[in-house]
Amino acid sequence: MIPTSDFLVVGTGVAGLSFALKASRHGSVTILAKKSAEDTNTNLAQGGIAAVMGQDDLLEYHVEDTLDSGCGLSNPLAVKTVVEAGPRMIKELLGLGVPFSSQIDHPDIPELGREGGHSRRRIIHAKDMTGQAVQRVLGGLAAADPAVTVLERHQALDLILGTAPDGRRRPIGLWVLDAQTGQISPFLAKVVILATGGSGKVYLYTTNPEGATGDGLAIGWRAGARVANMEFVQFHPTCLYHPQVRNFLISEAVRGEGGRLIDHEGRPIMEGHPRGDLALRDVVALAIDASMKQSGAENVFLDITHKPAAFIRDRFPKIHDTCLSLGIDITVEPIPVVPAAHYQCGGLQVDIDGRTNVPGLYAIGEVAATGLHGANRLASNSLLEALVMADRASSAAAAEARSVPAPAAADISPWPSGRIGSVPKEAVLISHSWDEIRRFMWNYVGLVRSDQRLAMASKRLDLVKNEIDDFFRNFEVDADLIEVRNIAAVADLIISCATMRKESRGLHYSLSWPVRDDRRFLGDTVLDNPAPLLGLDRTGSL
Repeated sequence: MIPTSDFLVVGTGVAGLSFALKASRHGSVTILAKKSAEDTNTNLAQGGIAAVMGQDDLLEYHVEDTLDSGCGLSNPLAVKTVVEAGPRMIKELLGLGVPFSSQIDHPDIPELGREGGHSRRRIIHAKDMTGQAVQRVLGGLAAADPAVTVLERHQALDLILGTAPDGRRRPIGLWVLDAQTGQISPFLAKVVILATGGSGKVYLYTTNPEGATGDGLAIGWRAGARVANMEFVQFHPTCLYHPQVRNFLISEAVRGEGGRLIDHEGRPIMEGHPRGDLALRDVVALAIDASMKQSGAENVFLDITHKPAAFIRDRFPKIHDTCLSLGIDITVEPIPVVPAAHYQCGGLQVDIDGRTNVPGLYAIGEVAATGLHGANRLASNSLLEALVMADRASSAAAAEARSVPAPAAADISPWPSGRIGSVPKEAVLISHSWDEIRRFMWNYVGLVRSDQRLAMASKRLDLVKNEIDDFFRNFEVDADLIEVRNIAAVADLIISCATMRKESRGLHYSLSWPVRDDRRFLGDTVLDNPAPLLGLDRTGSL
């Protein structure tokens, strides 16, 4: 029997879980987790959630800071909508039992931190493990909700598209690989919600978990969903530089509490900038990159040793303990750091309720381009955006689900069978393709770009994509092949958008076009798929 629900959600981070808990009031929900339910970007988020809660803060200040960070590309409506909902989202989480850090003298009032780009203290946090705290509470509630089914080790491949009574194509479900059985099966639903997070694994060095391979983005794109602003990839300035750990983030909150970036000679890197070490992330990351290239060093340092040791251990317990386990005592020595791919500011273009241009398909969280971030994300706006968009999308999707019939399974063709089984040679080639993409994306489409570098990346990607497409057509589909196929699609979208933007703005810096050009490029970079791959979707009906 084919699994069927009202809402089919891909992703178990804050966006997916929040949506599921609210949509479950209106119908049945199935949530798919590619690996474990805790293997999400949310679970690794250290800093916190930006919301106006302080007495010296105003919604207008948060709006202004967000617009400033977006470098002219943030959608004012999206910014206003998300920022205004912030305090309500925090109160909801407190009501659910999320253990945010509180003021010592006022245990009922959240302690507020500060991060780069914020003019006030407005970061609500749970020490340096905010995402984990939110994930545990929401995940526990989802597991206990009788209307919600969470399936781990279920990997989405592609949308199943049907034809609605009005003649339009719309999703009726997803093809899903069950990693435990190796079987590919259809999962049906009235509405499909992509909440798959980002795509940091397209780059060689990233703060993201292993599963951040841009799956939702690639799935939506192949089905005809519009994509926007993929050139704006945020590189976090401070990823721990250590041979044993490649993706451990050193939270921006460390700089918010007085941490200073220095080079190997102890010279301050951000000296002379109006905001110093609390400048926007794109500014700081480029300054670090320039410092390393000038000195030939492989890293810089983040120094917070001037703060009391007890304060450091209490405020940053996870960072302190992780570094100490690697032989670095951050209370007495600076932390070696480098920039690393961190957050995707573009994505599937959606409206203020999370709708894509494909009827019945929603995108929320990092996979979506809402217009909030523009050309650069303001720190700790990501968890806030995920909460607000999940809330809005749950209402919109519930109304849509009431207006469409349940999908029928009768006309769904089986997944193509009779494929040749993979052999070790092919596995080696897939691994090579993965490594090839990540390396040339890091070298040619990273912090600093140029027309020549982008052209070189595009040429190399074309060769790899042909190889991957051949594998997908002729060999048995497995988890690795699905991921490398998606990574190739995401890399292509990033290169295409970066090539179209002939200027430097926010997170996109080009040596060929080093000046910001508001006359020609004060707008989104939008891509429409001229040939959606409907052949693999196995047409169904409504």
